[in-house]
Amino acid sequence: MKRIALLSDTHGYWDERYVRYMSECDEIWHAGDIGTMSVADSLERIAPLRAVCGNVDGGDLRYRFPLQLRWKCEELDIFMKHIGGYPGHYASGVDRQLMNRPPGMFISGHSHILRVMWDPTYHLLHVNPGAAGIQGWHQVRTLVRFTIDCAEVKDMEIVELH
Repeated sequence: MKRIALLSDTHGYWDERYVRYMSECDEIWHAGDIGTMSVADSLERIAPLRAVCGNVDGGDLRYRFPLQLRWKCEELDIFMKHIGGYPGHYASGVDRQLMNRPPGMFISGHSHILRVMWDPTYHLLHVNPGAAGIQGWHQVRTLVRFTIDCAEVKDMEIVELH
């Protein structure tokens, strides 16, 4: 069983509350637009970090993190890509990847819109944690925490950073 903290679109912004909300997590996942190496390094000091680079990430971040990731957490197959879309409106190329080999969970960022929804077409859970940074049009900064037990997602909670 693993406790996960998921965030996206920090755009180089660091909030000390990340430590409080993520310190009891086994892993931190970042769905892109990290913004700076210092944010990535600070997250890694809290817990092991898995991340993808986003469209605003350049230089060292692109060297350090891939455009997409596919891995297993416990027994759940995870696929993460910054610009991924959402069920019924996936980004170009993502639909094909999901159709060829559907994961149990698909994670994307980019839109700054918090979404947790079931995709009945590919039988997967789609999660976009919204935006944890201050740059963008979103009104409330968010991150998501949950537990993965075998192949089941449990105890999902939305954290609002007012």
